[in-house]
Amino acid sequence: MQLLQSQLAVKIKLLNMDFKSLRVYEIGFELAMEIFEISKRFPKEETYSLTDQIRRSSRSVCVNIAEAYRKRKYEKYFISKLTDSDAENAETQSWLEFAYACKYIDLDVKDKLIKKSHEVGKLLNFMINNPGRFGVGKA
Repeated sequence: MQLLQSQLAVKIKLLNMDFKSLRVYEIGFELAMEIFEISKRFPKEETYSLTDQIRRSSRSVCVNIAEAYRKRKYEKYFISKLTDSDAENAETQSWLEFAYACKYIDLDVKDKLIKKSHEVGKLLNFMINNPGRFGVGKA
């Protein structure tokens, strides 16, 4: 009986959990904000290319997580949106490489941001491979 109550409590908590409380969202949001602040120092000629693209892709990681989590009743949709988020995360890493190659950021900054992005990727892949642990199909 106590086991059933414990399992029910976990399910209720999971169903009421907001996407903003997901660790992957928190780290992704932090990363996007760090990129925003750093990209303010990029040259003006990059405004509509690298600056815009790196901001867009880093923000899209979180937006796709939010969409996936709110529609977690549908497993295929959940996985599809998380896969989109993972792709945006990889795109962000590529833009960071360009920012470094163009000498807009130094190696320490690039490595710090890439490390955070890798952590986001690992968490996304865990979610993709374990949708049931996130209430998929139960919302």
